[in-house]
Amino acid sequence: MENKTIAIQYKSLKLAELSEGDQALIKKAEEIRDKAYAVYSDFYVGAALLLNCGDIVLGNNQENIAFPSSLCAERVAIFYCKANYPNSKINKIAITAKSIKEAYNEVVTPCGSCRQVISEYERNQNSPIEIILKGEKEVLVFKSINDLLPMSFETKVLG
Repeated sequence: MENKTIAIQYKSLKLAELSEGDQALIKKAEEIRDKAYAVYSDFYVGAALLLNCGDIVLGNNQENIAFPSSLCAERVAIFYCKANYPNSKINKIAITAKSIKEAYNEVVTPCGSCRQVISEYERNQNSPIEIILKGEKEVLVFKSINDLLPMSFETKVLG
């Protein structure tokens, strides 16, 4: 039996080290984050997508008392994008989160469901989606969802 390793690549940066465009995309994610419907968790998440046409699509988490009915910010933005911009590609997604209950300084990564959705859309558009995750002290930049979900479920499995 042979042990194998999966490696991921990302950059860890300060906000000021990002391009003006990426900083503006994060600002949009922060603005929409603060409008989230997070009355149960007090955990607010915002996502901003930069499309290849130059438009920015926003989404935030939407909670429901029946928790399985809630939806994450990333999927809100992606599903809206594909419903309203079906021929556009997603170039980048900026994601930011904050908790009202306590200070949380770490970078928050997308949940498994969101990673799988991003993976499928990346595969369908046949080009990577850069993922920018902003915490209080650092920003992580991934060139593709493959670095966050290296062994995603793929449609070719369905035959």
